[in-house]
Amino acid sequence: MDWDAAYNNADYIPGAQEFIARWERDAAAFRAGARAELDIVYGPHPREAFDLFLPEDAPKGLVVFVHGGYWLRFDRSYWSHFASGPLAKGWAVAMPSYPLCPEATLPQITGAIARAISAAADRVAGPIRLTGHSAGGHLVARMPAVLPAAAMDQVARIVPISPVSDLRPLMNTAMRQTLHLDEAVCAAESPALHPAPHIPVTVWVGAEERPVFLDQARWLAEAWGGAHRIDPGRHHFDVIDGLRDAESPLTRAVLR
Repeated sequence: MDWDAAYNNADYIPGAQEFIARWERDAAAFRAGARAELDIVYGPHPREAFDLFLPEDAPKGLVVFVHGGYWLRFDRSYWSHFASGPLAKGWAVAMPSYPLCPEATLPQITGAIARAISAAADRVAGPIRLTGHSAGGHLVARMPAVLPAAAMDQVARIVPISPVSDLRPLMNTAMRQTLHLDEAVCAAESPALHPAPHIPVTVWVGAEERPVFLDQARWLAEAWGGAHRIDPGRHHFDVIDGLRDAESPLTRAVLR
């Protein structure tokens, strides 16, 4: 098996680079008109900051969306418009950036996201919903094990979208070195190898994704006994589009 090909999404999605350019463009346009607090620092690293998008009235609670990119690329500026669905339903949305590999290790990134969520929770009262895409799905699934109790007590639901839930297969890829993977890191940082949290979890994945991502989603749902939703017609890059629509099944799954 060619493991690098198996975990390569962009080469199997027509117009993949157009998606990335469109995300950046749409996110910038959204920020320009949004009610928001931008560049809120939550830690010492230059990338440790988040944007907080606010509804017109007092928020019903907080949604935290963590972006993907194999822990290697992107930042919060590509994803702002995906706050649209929860915002329209009256929820505040926090979107953090975080340090990236190879400068950072996965445990350090996990810790950064825990700090970001805690900082955002201090600003918005009410329940918290955690969601994230791909590597971000991995990171929100790690939170039950690492998030301080004061913030975790507010978390009412986790929706990992196309998550990497078991890191061990990535040991077979060229990313092994840049992600600083070894057996100990994989054991510690794989949500599917850890006990299920005592809150509802819905694992979301696109039906047209690479087979390994269908596996990764299934492994987490089976390990945690959570709901497992396969979104018809969606691939790895458009599976998050539902977050732009207040009435989409994905937004409803996050907010229910």
